[in-house]
Amino acid sequence: MPSRARDVDVRRSGERYLTRAEGVTIRHAFSSGQHYDSTNTSYGPLLVHDEIALGPGAGFPAHFHRDVEIVTWVLAGSLAHEDDAGNRGLILPGVVQRLSAGTGVVHSEHAAGDDGAHVLQMWVAADSSGSPSYASCAVDEAELSGGLVPVASGLPGRRGAVGLAAEGAALLVGRLGPGSSRLLPQAPRVHLHVARGTVVLEGVGSLSAGDAVRLSEAGGRAVRAEAAADLVVWELHPRAG
Repeated sequence: MPSRARDVDVRRSGERYLTRAEGVTIRHAFSSGQHYDSTNTSYGPLLVHDEIALGPGAGFPAHFHRDVEIVTWVLAGSLAHEDDAGNRGLILPGVVQRLSAGTGVVHSEHAAGDDGAHVLQMWVAADSSGSPSYASCAVDEAELSGGLVPVASGLPGRRGAVGLAAEGAALLVGRLGPGSSRLLPQAPRVHLHVARGTVVLEGVGSLSAGDAVRLSEAGGRAVRAEAAADLVVWELHPRAG
């Protein structure tokens, strides 16, 4: 069972829901499909936090979404995107992709190249609905190694590499060398996912790749890398107004 305190909820990698299909393995942080769990459907506006492994050419055929912001961060390999609004993209490590589903969009995704793809895909609830839109942007490697970089943001006054139509959400990514540390943001809710490596979170202890922590009014804690590590952090605030 997850380890819980009043303001800290540790979710270990092996506790995630698991879905397998031909060439596809998905580890879900939240209730999804056949893994329905009424106690774990979201964390604030964060609805989906999936870690996806795709074999060469494997992926997801055309399917429909609306009223969500879909943010994709590739850890290894490459992912091809196509949607019915005419957008196409090839997403590589260090490139963030955002698809705003708006009033409705149909898209498909598959691993491109011979090595498959290792991907984090995350959804947040949109604050408003409009026409679908798409954006992608490369993030500077030096910035990733220097701090927690806002790669996608809807927070007022806090620009990300791509924008979000979710005013209370920002996705930050950081790359830590052994022994280096970062401070998590101060926010009503923070979701920390260790994408690679091993870290120690202040007041919690050791976390390994695939582990996550949900922090309520408990941000500002230090995260120190025991081995080279990648952090993926959602900073979540109440919707304005």
